[in-house]
Amino acid sequence: MRRFGTVLLCCCVMAITAMPPDSIRADQAAPVPAKYDKRIEQAVAKALTYLAKHQHAEGYWPSGMGKNTAVTSLSVMAFLGAGYTPGCGPYGTVIDKGIDFVMASQRSNGMLTGNSSHGPWYSHTISTLMLSEVSGMLDQKRQKQLDKVLPKALRLILTAQKIKKHPSNQGGWRYQPTSTDSDISCTGWALMSLRSARGNGVAVPNKAIDDAVKFILKCRSPAPESKNKSARPAGLRQAQSSRGVGFGYKPGGGPGLARTATAVLCLELCGKHHSAESLAGGDWILAHPVRSFGSSFFYYGLYYSAQAMFQLGGKYWRQYVPQMYEMMLKYQRADGSWPQGSSNEAKAGTCYSTAMGVLAISVSYRQLPIYQR
Repeated sequence: MRRFGTVLLCCCVMAITAMPPDSIRADQAAPVPAKYDKRIEQAVAKALTYLAKHQHAEGYWPSGMGKNTAVTSLSVMAFLGAGYTPGCGPYGTVIDKGIDFVMASQRSNGMLTGNSSHGPWYSHTISTLMLSEVSGMLDQKRQKQLDKVLPKALRLILTAQKIKKHPSNQGGWRYQPTSTDSDISCTGWALMSLRSARGNGVAVPNKAIDDAVKFILKCRSPAPESKNKSARPAGLRQAQSSRGVGFGYKPGGGPGLARTATAVLCLELCGKHHSAESLAGGDWILAHPVRSFGSSFFYYGLYYSAQAMFQLGGKYWRQYVPQMYEMMLKYQRADGSWPQGSSNEAKAGTCYSTAMGVLAISVSYRQLPIYQR
């Protein structure tokens, strides 16, 4: 597990944040185009001010889904992603209160859900990811509590993966820890939780990671082996290749932005860096980017595509990031928030949309360990 002295960690973070760009090695420099640098910093600062003002006294962030640990954990990670740490600086208490709320929400079976009206698995896996990310950053009392909470949360994820399922669904996760099917969305959060914990020194079995990656690859759409490539004209093959190959919600399903970006991010984080499947997914994202606010799962797709394209780097990040920055700078409101999403995201509320916005535009800060390249 990461174990840092709180004071030492705070000093290190402040030193890194204050470091001028030309003092960072070229291969480590955050790839933010110069014309966006200050504007993005200001957008992040305004958004965090908004989130800090809207935290409930009990430590959670409000949504239309009750005292939701997922929205709270995403809000905590927004502060972490911008370089702030528990117990330190202007947002130290805000972060601590959010962490305390999530830890206090654990049920006897290990589930981290709070008083949520939404399916529990998103809340649980997003919260497990957040707790794994802050482990080692906390004061002694909170770290002692986290060392009790986090193992139970991880154990529940590993147990749920072993539920007997159809071979096409084995290795993944769904809405409940007892679900007998799987989808790429729930699987993505669960897999990132395990990957974060492993990076933090937890002995997560290799098989758990490998089986989850195998399930994600089953969601690739269309399945290349089912197509007769030789029967297609060369020009059509080249055009389809340039558009990439996306991923579906379930095996055999049609591709979507959030689904494809989830797959690419997970592949990049789990040893499939720049694999053929990952690069083809990146090509698909470039051909099907988030183009306008109000589209279905706007913030979810934005969050995952930003993380995925940053991991791929190179042309993928260079082509993707200007359009994302322009869009997010345009839609940010005067109070620092971003408007709530449409459709299913509307219920999550404005704190959710603002936290996801920060996580998307601050990815190049490289503060969250799980998303570092």
